[in-house]
Parts: sequence; structure tokens; C-alpha cells
Amino acid sequence: MQRGSDRLSVHKDEEMKHELQGLLRSGHPTRTEEWHDPEPTADDDPLVAGGPVTPGGAPGAPGSVAALRLELARLLGRTSFPASPRELSGILRSRHAPDGLVEPVERLPRRARYTTAQELAEALLRNATAERAPRE
Repeated sequence: MQRGSDRLSVHKDEEMKHELQGLLRSGHPTRTEEWHDPEPTADDDPLVAGGPVTPGGAPGAPGSVAALRLELARLLGRTSFPASPRELSGILRSRHAPDGLVEPVERLPRRARYTTAQELAEALLRNATAERAPRE
């Protein structure tokens, strides 16, 4: 039933649905340029929406552990733990995680075992900090 108060035509409404379809399905912007997005990212959006989250991404940024943990939990899920870095990197590769996230996992000590995404995120950040530290 059509109401007289509709601001948009049926065709315009369908066009807008089509523009938002990629964003709704993927959960992140699908355009290469932000100004092309029907709904640009907001200032308070999590870092995940702005691109891949990596251990060396934003050193010392507030919430970087939380953002990394969120990304790891999203990609790995609960069933991946407990596991070694080798097992976790295999799971990340099979789920098409960015190389910037998989390679630091591969550089973790082989004998280590992680039971949660929080433990893994903390270990990755410690390792990234140690790699950036100046060597004497």
C-alpha cells in the first residue's frame, strides 16, 4: 500500500537497497573510496571497519589489544582453542585472514599454546613490541 508521505519512489528505494547490500552482507565498507560509501564510517567505529587489524598496526593506541582480540575472535571462533601458533596460523590462512595478521602468529614461539583470543592478542602485541625495540 502506497502512502502519500513517502519521500522516495519505489525505484529509488530499490536502488538504495542495492547500494547497501554489500555493506549489510559483509559487515564492512565495500567501496575503494570512502566518499563512495552510502554510509561512511563514523569516528567511534571499531578499527576493524577501517581495514585489517594487525599487531604492529597502531602501537600504543588505546584499545589496540581489544581491537586485535576482536579480529582474532571473529576469525578463529571458540573452537580453534587451545592451539599452537602453527595450528592457529593454518586456521587463519584457511579463513583468508590478512597476511599482516597471519605472519606475526607464525613468528610466535612454536611450543606455546594459547587457550583464548585474549592470550593470543597479548602475546602478539608483546612480540610486535619486542621486534620493534632497538637492538644494541
